[in-house]
Amino acid sequence: MELSFFSRRGIPLLMMGMKQKLGLALLCLTSMTGLAQEKWLNFKGKEGPGKGKHIVLVSGDEEYRSEESAPMLAKILSERHGFDTTVLFSWSADGTYIDPNNIEGVTGWEKLDSADLMIIGTRMRAYTPETIKHLGGFLNAGKPVIGFRTATHAFKGGGKMGNIGAGEWGLKVLGERWVNHHGGHKTQGARGVIAEGCEEHPVLNSVKDVFGPSDVYGVRHLTDKDTVLLRGAVTQSLDPASKPIDGPKNSPMMPLAWLHTYESPDAQTTGRSLCTTMGASVDFLSEDLRRLIVNASFHLLDLKVPKKANVDFVDAFYPSFYGFWNGKSAGIWKERGLKADDFGLAKTPTAPEPKGTPKWPYMPVKK
Repeated sequence: MELSFFSRRGIPLLMMGMKQKLGLALLCLTSMTGLAQEKWLNFKGKEGPGKGKHIVLVSGDEEYRSEESAPMLAKILSERHGFDTTVLFSWSADGTYIDPNNIEGVTGWEKLDSADLMIIGTRMRAYTPETIKHLGGFLNAGKPVIGFRTATHAFKGGGKMGNIGAGEWGLKVLGERWVNHHGGHKTQGARGVIAEGCEEHPVLNSVKDVFGPSDVYGVRHLTDKDTVLLRGAVTQSLDPASKPIDGPKNSPMMPLAWLHTYESPDAQTTGRSLCTTMGASVDFLSEDLRRLIVNASFHLLDLKVPKKANVDFVDAFYPSFYGFWNGKSAGIWKERGLKADDFGLAKTPTAPEPKGTPKWPYMPVKK
């Protein structure tokens, strides 16, 4: 090696160049890792009975604002009960902002590899290769699932996850698929009524008053093997004090929450799930609906269900009313430019109401 390759202090200049390139590469790698981590939320569980268990909450729907409800539930599960929680979001095609309208946008399915329980509120997402690989592996392990509202039609389109096609996911994993709006959409609410014989079921510990302004869904495919915990009374209006309507819509009342046993995609094992057709973001203003989800998390993880689980909001919660932002209004997602961290601790984004929102004076107002 010639002397010109060395500095006056004897330091190899070639090595210095290599170190600079290595440092730049490490900086780029660190930046890329940081960007990847920003695609989801991680909440480390505090001390509590859920310590050591990991729950992944999957948002991604165009109508019912699961990007608002999933972080709120994750905070309660981690801060109040000790679970480690991760929240996944649907992102824009270029990955720069949260965009529930992108059916292929859910990012972070690999987080299910370490999950003990999944809570899902997606609507008509695509089976991507990542979905099939990681969600399929989760279900093949027979791990438990909680699905709310549009999880009955969580996926659509082509692709197979073992013996579960995209359009079959709700029916096979949760026990039901999309049927219809049984109650009047945006005109009639849903009140939970404890099913006969389930008064002492642990999932219903201190669950007494469940009401939501989203309507009752039609349910047609449950079998005698499913355990119906709550039935849904169609109410006269969206007023939380509204009484059930008279007539055939409530005779009999549709199932509103139930337990189901699913067969894994590879048909080698079974797992347990709970589904509720309630679950619009605004529905979770109901304390006992939040308690139902927390109780089910304990129950499906074979942990003792609290007598009265603490489901107080960790941060203020200002949900937006359900409805679509599509067509000309679809640009609101780019305009808002939401990132995962916008839903982190001590943060609560607020949103304008979508077109067609009825007057509902029971929404909390940010002070």
